[in-house]
Amino acid sequence: MSQSQPHHLVITALGVDRPGIVNAITRHVSSCGCNIEDSRLAMLGDEFTFIMLLSGSWNAINLIESTLPLKGAELELLIVMKRTQATPRRPMPTTVRIQVEVPDSAHIIERFTNLLDSQQMNIAELVSRTQAGNDSRPPQLYIQMTAHSPVSGEASHVEQAFNQLCTELGAQGTMSVINYLPHEEKMESSHESTESR
Repeated sequence: MSQSQPHHLVITALGVDRPGIVNAITRHVSSCGCNIEDSRLAMLGDEFTFIMLLSGSWNAINLIESTLPLKGAELELLIVMKRTQATPRRPMPTTVRIQVEVPDSAHIIERFTNLLDSQQMNIAELVSRTQAGNDSRPPQLYIQMTAHSPVSGEASHVEQAFNQLCTELGAQGTMSVINYLPHEEKMESSHESTESR
């Protein structure tokens, strides 16, 4: 890659959450001349994790690579960096989005990731959180996942497997399937299902 082309860097910052910490990171990114193209932030216990895809000139990316570790030490952050390429990705022929609410127990997330993997689907996004229970209700686990399939066509197999797993686990779940047609036209199918406890 030539020095005149945009360069890209993925950064993960992990540390104890406190006021102003995210602004301190983004301000440093801007001061190095980099642009935040994509980012994710999550709170995990008392820790936060901030993931960013940065773009910039060769000099800007080199500058942040050399200065961010020192800034991370100053802010008491664990910093991980990796160069990457931001190649545009064409939409997969089929995208599946699922939402699940289920009584929390061990291996639940694994069961759903294994379901999608067994259907040759690539998991692109996974968000989960646990809500504490009370006297009348056990802790609940909420899961959101997005997965892509390189094969177009009917999604009845994954829908059937999803419904069976929801029934087995006593979960409430919905599935949406989006099929990408030629010329990048989108069509969202009506493959939505709900399993009631």
